[in-house]
Amino acid sequence: MAEKKSAPVKQEQKVEMVFNKKNYQLLIISISIVALGFILMIGKEGDIYDTRRTLIAPMTVLFGFAFGVYAILKK
Repeated sequence: MAEKKSAPVKQEQKVEMVFNKKNYQLLIISISIVALGFILMIGKEGDIYDTRRTLIAPMTVLFGFAFGVYAILKK
């Protein structure tokens, strides 16, 4: 007698995302910090060599990028 082969049973595989909700929240925060740094760089009035434009704003942008790296690497 010939045996019938049964169809393989499909097992449900749980798809795991690379990032979880906390990572996305941290990434949004880092993007907003970078945007704040660029807004501080723009300014409307005042000297172009103001401390805010030459020191505080670039440091804010760099902190935002560093925070973004942390948000990506956080498990």
